[in-house]
Amino acid sequence: IPADAKWTQNGVTVSGGNGEGGATNQLNYPYGLFVDDDQTVVIADYWNNRIIQWKNGDTTNGQVVAGGNGQGNGLNQFQWPTDVLIDKDTDSLIICDHGNRRVVRWSRRSGTTQGEILIDNIYCWGLAMDEQRYLYVSDREKHEVRRYQLGEKNGTLVASGNGQCCGLNQFSNPTYLFVDRQQNLYVSDYSEKNKGGLQNPPKRFCRFSKCSKCVQSLKKG
Repeated sequence: IPADAKWTQNGVTVSGGNGEGGATNQLNYPYGLFVDDDQTVVIADYWNNRIIQWKNGDTTNGQVVAGGNGQGNGLNQFQWPTDVLIDKDTDSLIICDHGNRRVVRWSRRSGTTQGEILIDNIYCWGLAMDEQRYLYVSDREKHEVRRYQLGEKNGTLVASGNGQCCGLNQFSNPTYLFVDRQQNLYVSDYSEKNKGGLQNPPKRFCRFSKCSKCVQSLKKG
């Protein structure tokens, strides 16, 4: 994005916009999303327990690409998915299945009916992937962020792990993540007052320089 880029004042609806519901032209608490290079938008549709995508130019209905088989713990089901990204190298979706405490992968190939578990026993919320294909996952229960090579189960602690609180070396319910090209990790951190849900804005955003320490906190409210 150029430094002098200007944004239009009015946005354009690219998915949903037809009220709350479970039809393919509706969403029910959309949480994390990912935009592919071709402008396909993939959305974690939380209460519908599915991942749904809208291709660029679609004006009516999206397409369910993972889940959509009711709430449950089967490999073809989700329980409150919160985030999703596309792994271009394997042409697959990586999904945070929050309620089932796992991170799963679904192939984007036609005919895929279930996913596979990449990481289990993690109260995940947000996902990010860097240019070296390291996967970053926030854990709202342990108040930390871990980095994984795809295929490994334990990962490496890269942010916090110092208990729940409000210090610059601590989190209180970390949620969404972003990793830039310099491998700086940005974390959206919710205060313990908001731990019951995500209706309120985050209390701060932290930047971890090359995933080593929190060097900046922008407090809101």
